[in-house]
Amino acid sequence: MPDRQPHHTHDKGYRELLSSKRAFLELLRTFVREDWAKDIDEESLVRVEKSYILQDFSEKEADIIYRLKAKGGDVIFYVLLELQSTVDHLMPFRLLLYMVEIWRDIYNNTSESERERKGFRLPAIIPAVLYNGANNWTAALSFKEMLAGYRQFEEHVLDFRYVLFDVNRYDAEELYRAANLVASIFALDQKMDAEELVRRLRKLAGVLKNLSRDEFRRFAAWLGHVLKARLPEPLRDKVDRIIGEVNPWEVEKMITNLEITLEEMQQQAEMRGLLKGRAEGRAEGRAEGRAEGEAIGKAKGKVEKAQDAICKYLKRRFGAASEELQRVVQGVTSLEALDGVMEELFAADTLEEARAIIGDGMGKLAQ
Repeated sequence: MPDRQPHHTHDKGYRELLSSKRAFLELLRTFVREDWAKDIDEESLVRVEKSYILQDFSEKEADIIYRLKAKGGDVIFYVLLELQSTVDHLMPFRLLLYMVEIWRDIYNNTSESERERKGFRLPAIIPAVLYNGANNWTAALSFKEMLAGYRQFEEHVLDFRYVLFDVNRYDAEELYRAANLVASIFALDQKMDAEELVRRLRKLAGVLKNLSRDEFRRFAAWLGHVLKARLPEPLRDKVDRIIGEVNPWEVEKMITNLEITLEEMQQQAEMRGLLKGRAEGRAEGRAEGRAEGEAIGKAKGKVEKAQDAICKYLKRRFGAASEELQRVVQGVTSLEALDGVMEELFAADTLEEARAIIGDGMGKLAQ
């Protein structure tokens, strides 16, 4: 079998989440305002554990397929769900090819006598796309829109319209009111900064505490996938530990620890920004030949900013135990030494390692 394309980080998180029948039903019943979504017979819901790979699309495969039955009836239908983090303008065509592959498989696995009956029918397939990109979804929503001059032949051309779950276009308050696992994940997957993410986590804490163990495990797996994609390498293991060791009733503890980690990431970004600005400033200063007094004043300000950034990082990372080390940093007046410390400090996992890095920085200065 040919190699499959690797899925985007978000795709992997959603695939794991929606492999749960309960979560998939939650998605349909919360966001599809049609009667068929309310009438699904939960007991008949079956995940189709088969890959439908499109050779013409670089081996892309259908993401999630379920077979369903309406309550009180014998009508079987399928829901085909594609996961997208970017706009794909060929989506209606891709969906059609997946649908044909599913129908072909059903046809080939139906006895000849059955499929030649006058009453033989293929099941309805409802195509859907779950999109979590920041930009608007601008692909055609119906298949006929991909056909040149379709209006002239509208009564005769093939057509279908797919369901679009556009994560970033849902109102946050509406997602809070839904108060379930899928809506909570949508609320956290919208485009936002780290501070807003923590605020939303706190707002959803009550919902998360009421999840079953299995639901919370799926939520934690999704959150881990998404958060680690945003974090620098040294912080990813920490996120794994924070999320992996928590139970539903310990949500507040998890949120607090994640908040500390995200603040740590922001402080690292600030320190990297200072280092970059410093390098650009030195080049600019050489080019413009500033007056010595002005240069001294600016250098003093840069030293104070570097001291402040390192001390804030130490306080957040190691707490009150780092106060003595912060005082040491406040006594360092060499911008070169402080820059060296900022470049190395992210690697420190313990206060002793941080102390050694700062000591080495001062030692190099003394040489």
